[in-house]
Amino acid sequence: MTDDDDFRDDLTAVERKWQAEWEREGLFEPDPTADEKFYVTVAYPYPSGGMHLGHVRTYMLPDVFARYQRMQGKNVLFPMAWHVTGTPIIGALNRVQEGDEEQISTLRETYNVPTEVLEGFEEPMDYARYFVDNSYKPSFKRLGFSVDWRREFTTNDEAYNRFVEWQYERLQERGNVEQGLHPTKYCLKDENPVTTHDLLEGEDAERLEYTVVEFELDGRTFPTATLRPETVYGVTHLLVNPDVTYDVVRVDGETWLLAAEATTKFTHQDHETEVLSTVEGADLVGETATNPVTGDEVPVLPATFLDPDEGTGLVMSVPGHAPYDWISLQDLKRDPSVLAEYGVDRSVVESVEPVQIIDSGEYDGLPAAAACERHGVTSQDDEVALEEATDEVYTTEFNDGVLRENCGRFAGQAVETAKPALIEAFRDEGTFDRLYDFTEPVVSRSGGTVVVSLQESWFIDYGDEDWKDQVRRHVDEMNVIPEEKRQEFHDTVDWLEQWPCIRNYGLGTRLPFDDEFIVEPLSDSTVYMAFYTISHLLEDVDPSALDPAFFDHVFGGEGSAEAVAAATGIDAETVRAARESFSYWYPLDWRTSAYELIRNHLTFMLFHHTALFDEPNWPQGVATWGMGLLEGTKMSSSKGHVVVAEEAIDRHSADIIRMHLFASNEPWQDFDWRPDEVDERVTQLRRFRDRVREWHGAGVERDHGLADRYVLSRLQAVVRETTEALDDFQTRKAVLGGFFGLNNLFNTYLENVDEPSAAVLDSLLGTQIRLMVPFVPHLCEELWTETGGEGYVSTAAWPAVDESLVDPDAERRFEFVEDAVDDVRAVADLVDEFDTVTLVLAADWKRDLFADLREAVEARTEFGAAMGRLTDGREEHGEAIQSYLRTYMDSPQDLPDEVMSRDEERAALVDRRGVVEGPFDARLEIVDESETSHERADRAEPGQPAIILE
Repeated sequence: MTDDDDFRDDLTAVERKWQAEWEREGLFEPDPTADEKFYVTVAYPYPSGGMHLGHVRTYMLPDVFARYQRMQGKNVLFPMAWHVTGTPIIGALNRVQEGDEEQISTLRETYNVPTEVLEGFEEPMDYARYFVDNSYKPSFKRLGFSVDWRREFTTNDEAYNRFVEWQYERLQERGNVEQGLHPTKYCLKDENPVTTHDLLEGEDAERLEYTVVEFELDGRTFPTATLRPETVYGVTHLLVNPDVTYDVVRVDGETWLLAAEATTKFTHQDHETEVLSTVEGADLVGETATNPVTGDEVPVLPATFLDPDEGTGLVMSVPGHAPYDWISLQDLKRDPSVLAEYGVDRSVVESVEPVQIIDSGEYDGLPAAAACERHGVTSQDDEVALEEATDEVYTTEFNDGVLRENCGRFAGQAVETAKPALIEAFRDEGTFDRLYDFTEPVVSRSGGTVVVSLQESWFIDYGDEDWKDQVRRHVDEMNVIPEEKRQEFHDTVDWLEQWPCIRNYGLGTRLPFDDEFIVEPLSDSTVYMAFYTISHLLEDVDPSALDPAFFDHVFGGEGSAEAVAAATGIDAETVRAARESFSYWYPLDWRTSAYELIRNHLTFMLFHHTALFDEPNWPQGVATWGMGLLEGTKMSSSKGHVVVAEEAIDRHSADIIRMHLFASNEPWQDFDWRPDEVDERVTQLRRFRDRVREWHGAGVERDHGLADRYVLSRLQAVVRETTEALDDFQTRKAVLGGFFGLNNLFNTYLENVDEPSAAVLDSLLGTQIRLMVPFVPHLCEELWTETGGEGYVSTAAWPAVDESLVDPDAERRFEFVEDAVDDVRAVADLVDEFDTVTLVLAADWKRDLFADLREAVEARTEFGAAMGRLTDGREEHGEAIQSYLRTYMDSPQDLPDEVMSRDEERAALVDRRGVVEGPFDARLEIVDESETSHERADRAEPGQPAIILE
């Protein structure tokens, strides 16, 4: 085994030791005190599978800040619970029980669930508890999270159900929850509404609202779905897929032709449907239909590329303004033989002539034809170019287009304003309808197809403008990390309208005023941060006693503890303790989660807090993190593309994982897990441990010299920068300073002293141990004990800047000598032998000049004027001054910030004579520029002595 392998084994043992010790001492179980509090939470896990490394960073980041704030002397609460609401866990269990090979394989091979355990799952909570007890919670503990486990709960617990019931009773009383038809994601297999968290595929699919144009074909409706209903005036033909069998459907008393998939969609969108028969698409080719707006007769032509699952499976073709339609018509005209297969004469397609109905000023002639030519489209196979051409035409015409004179009553109107008016008018006349659909296929975690369904639903009215304004104001006032995400919160507030808040079945809380329904997963997870503050106090309380009056008192101060106790039967002391706990811990200081949750959960949290709590108790800040990638691809539990947390800990150890995650990226950046890179951290932490052990207790007692004062001064800068970084949630910057920066400072110190000072060594080692606690707490706890630290380093004081040790003069002198040694080294490479290093210190006139020179350069004074000012009284040095001025005007950054006197430079060199002489085995001589006639002497500048090697 290598030294690194031995260290990793040692570190694993150290981690187990301190985890047990922290738990035994209840070190992270805070209660209200007189101390300042810090309360941080993270979106709780959904245990539908095992914990992976994407989860690890999400939940580890708040632990870093909890540990940091704890060392700042604050009373810190970091709680955890388990989100099991809804259908994903039920769906996952059903897939196991149905023998779904993909699901079973993922659970066995990715999450190592034994076969006998899989076969023993009977209830959804069996499934959930397995992953809580065998993956999430053990991993949280093994990673050293400073969680208060007394407050643990699941969203299926009865006490939590009562808490959610209270929320929804109060929201309904405020008018924030209403009932009505609403477009909802609906799983056909489960016969249940779903949200994004319930999906296996299509998580990013957008919901589209198509306009359905009802063409008439031989007594039947030929409905085409379009996103550009204004182009109905330019329809030249219709398209049908000849390879598809279409339903003949009674829709609200009319006979429609629909792809079978579209029949299902209409059935779920408030239409009465009855399939009467079927018809082959091929039999519709060559028929003629009537445009309901223009009355034009248009032919039905074949298009095998039509997707029956897109829209209605039938399409109206507008080749003048749709690049796809234009090129498909050209392809058909080039090879009309395809029509012969369906008994259609070629003259039918040859007679189809595109019509221009929109002017935009962008195109000469037909827009679709011009765009195809511009983007090099030559056939339907040019898909990328076709997409570009389509986007260009649609965007141009929507923003700048005007309907031409052949557009009936809407002629002369801008497309942007005519479109909604046209839709409303023709819907009222019964020639247009509506169809909701997705931009891509959507599949639930149970494997069911998801459609848009108009459901009689309870929904939260996030569209209420007064409520929005309240949230907008709070978004402006709260802290947001990173700052650029503040606008995304505003965009989400603006975008949100009605949100269906129920499911037909699943785990979770029954809607208190309509117990047919379950509150859906995102809607029951909005203010549970408040429940953490009291959950541990309710263990012995009968959940049925948790009347809304209890929560009104605890969270709003309504009534007295005695009155609540009398009304509910809950002990008055418990009521008082709950009120005290909430009042102490609220408001929530920071909510943390992945940035993708801004579009739902995190913004919902703000809405619900503003509705249910007084303003002083609204969340103070939200910090969002990037995604976890595995070898460049997003991690996904449901798809098995993950590194399981337990396996990563077994291979690397907890502190090495923590170190890597925080040293590699800032939290808001996506991180890419590559195991070989993680292994590099082993050596870095081993050397840290070994250095502490080697140098603790070493050194001598003596007065501080220049190197000592320099290191102690720079140490204060490292402490200040690391602290500021963590105040701003910049973990990578903090590790770069507190670990790597201090390592460099330590090495610099040892290189510059013959015997290190014991006091300086103790300060360096003790400070670095404490600065690294948030990142590698187990190793730091061990080293703290080994070096004689009192108590636990996890609760020790964070290093503070000692202003008395900040010594700019020592830093300036030390760095002057360091620079001089570097310069000597560069010259020494050009000289064969020498035994004397002579450093020539610049004359005083140069020091005076450089002060004036900086002023001239910073003021960007014109060259001639600057020369006149700088040579005044220094005329004999005019040539040198001209050279300096040209050099530093071109490179102002090279000017020294401060100019030391000759005596200061001499004293610094004398103090560190050994540092200059040692590397070169040569004697140091220090002379003033006026004391030597050597030809190189005039090269001396303030801060940069001339060098003579002899």
